[in-house]
Amino acid sequence: MALAKLKDDALAARLAGLPASAASGWLAAAQTEARARLAAMGLPLRRDEYWRYTDPATLNAPEVPSAARFEAGDEAPAFDGIDRLKIVFVDGVFDPAASDDLALAGVEIERLALAGQADIHWAQGTYGVLEARGQTPVARPFAALGSALATEGVLIRVTGQATRPIALNYHHVSDTSDAILHHCVKLEAGANLTLLESGPGAARLTKVLEVDVGEGASFHHIRVQGRDHERRAATHVFAQVQAGARFKSFTLTANGRLTRNEAVIDLVGPNASAHLAGAAVGDGDFHHDDTVFVTHAAPECESRQVFKKVLMNGATGVFQGKILVKPGAQKTDGYQISQSLLLDEDSQFLAKPELEIYADDVKCSHGSTSGAIDETALFYLQSRGVPRAAAQGLLVLAFLAETIQEIADEAIAEDIRSRLEGWLQRHAAKGAT
Repeated sequence: MALAKLKDDALAARLAGLPASAASGWLAAAQTEARARLAAMGLPLRRDEYWRYTDPATLNAPEVPSAARFEAGDEAPAFDGIDRLKIVFVDGVFDPAASDDLALAGVEIERLALAGQADIHWAQGTYGVLEARGQTPVARPFAALGSALATEGVLIRVTGQATRPIALNYHHVSDTSDAILHHCVKLEAGANLTLLESGPGAARLTKVLEVDVGEGASFHHIRVQGRDHERRAATHVFAQVQAGARFKSFTLTANGRLTRNEAVIDLVGPNASAHLAGAAVGDGDFHHDDTVFVTHAAPECESRQVFKKVLMNGATGVFQGKILVKPGAQKTDGYQISQSLLLDEDSQFLAKPELEIYADDVKCSHGSTSGAIDETALFYLQSRGVPRAAAQGLLVLAFLAETIQEIADEAIAEDIRSRLEGWLQRHAAKGAT
C-alpha cells in the first residue's frame, strides 16, 4: 500500500508541473483513456522490477533538471545529405517555417494537434491502442503519460511506396524544456516507408511512436539521439507487425545523462519479422537503458535483437530484453544478443536477457557478454604503426559493426559510421589532454 501511494504521489507531482491537455474530438477520448491507465499504475520507482537498474527520479521530477545545449561545431546535422521530407519540432513544438511541405506521394501526413480535433480519424485505431496493449504484462507508465498528455506529433498513413524518407528533427533550445510527443504510423498492405529521427528534442523528452505494419508492408526506422549531454529521455516504440510484413529499427545514442529506450513489438501474422538494433557510446555520467519485449504470436516469424554499448569513465549501460513465444507460434526463429565493451574498470553493464517459450518447434537463443578491449588486437595494430587511440577506435567500430549492418540503406549506414568515428575522435582527444 505504501508503494502504491509513493507511485501516486510521484504522478500527482509530475502532472502538477504540466499543462492540462486541450485536446478535443477523438483525441480527447483517447487521452482520457490513457490518463485512466496512467492513474491506475502511477509513475515508476526504483523498486519496480524493470526499473531496478535505472533510477527514474529525474523523469518523475516535477521540475526539469537543466540541460545545456550541445554546440555541434562543424558537424552537419544527422541525415543532412539524405534526400528526405523534413518535419521539425523545437522543444516539442512543431516549427512550420523549418519544416518541408507535408506532401509526399503515397503518404498522408497530418499534425496531431490539428487532426485530433476531428470526430472520426483513421488514427483512432492506432493512437494509444498499441501502447495500451503493451502495458501487459509489464507496466510502462511513461508511455501512458505520452499518450495522455501529448500536444504535438505526426500521424502518418502510408498507402504505397514512399518516394523518400520522412525525417523527424528534434531541436533543443530551452535549458528546461519538457516535451511530450506522440506519433502514429500506419502502413497499409504492401506499403513501404523509411522514418528517420534525430536530435535531442528537449531537456527532458517523453516520446511515443506507434506503428501498425500491414500485410506485406515494410517499415524502416533509423534514429540518432541528440548529443546534448545533460538531456534526459524516455522513448517508446510500439509496433504491430502483420503477416509477411517487415519491421526494422536502429538507434544510435551518443552521450546523454539518462536515456531509456523501450520497444514493444508484436508479431501477429505468419511470416512476419522484426529486427531491432542499437549502438550506444557513453562517457562519464552517462546512463543508457534499452528495454525490449518481442512477442511471437503467429507461426514462422523471425525476430532479431542486436544491442551493443561502448562505455568509459564510469558510464553505465543497461539491457533488458525478452522474447515471448506464445502457444501455436511454431517455427519461431528468435535471436537476441547484448554486449558491452568497457574501456575502463569504472564503467558497468547490467543485463537481463529472457526467453519465455510456450511452443515446442522453435529456434531461440540469447547471449550477453561484457569485457575489455582485446589487448592482443590492440598490440597488433600498434605494431603495424597505428597510434593507440586510432587503433582503439578501429576496434570499437568493428565491435559496433554488427548493429550498423541492420541498416538497409548504405548511405544512411555510412552517415552513422561517420558520427561514431567523430565521437571516438573527440573523446580520444579529450582523454589525451
